[in-house]
Amino acid sequence: MNRVEVESFLKSFLLFFLSLGFLISAIYYISYKKEVSNLDSKLFSQMRVCSFDLKCTKFSIDFVEGGEKDFYFLYKQDNALAAYFPISGANDFVMKLGFSAQEYEKLIYDLKKMMLYEYSIVIIIVLMLSMVFSLYALQPLRSALNLTQEFIKDILHDFNTPLSTLRLNTAMLKKDDANKNKIQRIETSVQNILDLQDNLRSYLHNHEMQKEYFDLKELVQERVFSIEKNYNSLEFKVEMPITHINSNKDAMKRILDNLITNAAKYNKKNGYVHISYDTDSESLSIKDSGIGIQNPKRIFERFYKEGERGIGIGLHIVKKLCDELNINIKVKSTLGVGSTFSLTLH
Repeated sequence: MNRVEVESFLKSFLLFFLSLGFLISAIYYISYKKEVSNLDSKLFSQMRVCSFDLKCTKFSIDFVEGGEKDFYFLYKQDNALAAYFPISGANDFVMKLGFSAQEYEKLIYDLKKMMLYEYSIVIIIVLMLSMVFSLYALQPLRSALNLTQEFIKDILHDFNTPLSTLRLNTAMLKKDDANKNKIQRIETSVQNILDLQDNLRSYLHNHEMQKEYFDLKELVQERVFSIEKNYNSLEFKVEMPITHINSNKDAMKRILDNLITNAAKYNKKNGYVHISYDTDSESLSIKDSGIGIQNPKRIFERFYKEGERGIGIGLHIVKKLCDELNINIKVKSTLGVGSTFSLTLH
């Protein structure tokens, strides 16, 4: 199961299990109190019978001064039970029947043990039912997700033919110097569509376990070299040591492409994009002199965008990939000044 399916399963399971678990716990608590009350009533009934024939061994028998004692009433103090009964022909003395705290606690312990055993069996059954219920409830979601993913994969595959035709024809048109600027814009648009394809492919795949050792600096320089040729008015600078990390290279490439491209796309004329690495905090920073972000807290939401360009999924994909690779991503931004994205590699 992917991250969304696991999250849905856990939420359904916890909701169902905790709700039933709380209800069953309340029922067993009430039942326990009733069983204790029934035990007290049973012992008191035996005391009453014993007060007539005195043929009992479990109760202690004593004769005490009457005083202000309530007859036919069960006293409980420090888990010891006692009851007082009148003696025919004796007004100054009464009969006291007692049940020791040690014996009473043993009966309560046996009662608790029995009920706890029953409670554990019921909880285990509820646990299994909760898992079955959660998996059953998850099935329509999994089917819908699989259908959506297959549909997106088919669309991405169908993109290849028209895009290849576009790239071939623009390459042929480059021979015409008069249309070089127009052709360059067409190539840029085609490249944007190709980047979108890569983003969608990354969105569909789980990269967490597909790791390898590679030089992050080399990958950053490679991505900067690929992007900077489309933004001649910007200054691109990479300041970082050789840094080997164990991660998914393709996913890291997608993250860098999105962040560096956004830093260039939403920059000012003659601005800059600076990329640096702090070895102490193991943090990669991408800083730009761009227009800034109005709502930095919402920037990773799906389909959220602050301009007319794009469809608002690039940074959402970046956040998803960072979560899968256990990378902590933060953003600081000031309108009209620029933005800084920080990636802390764990």
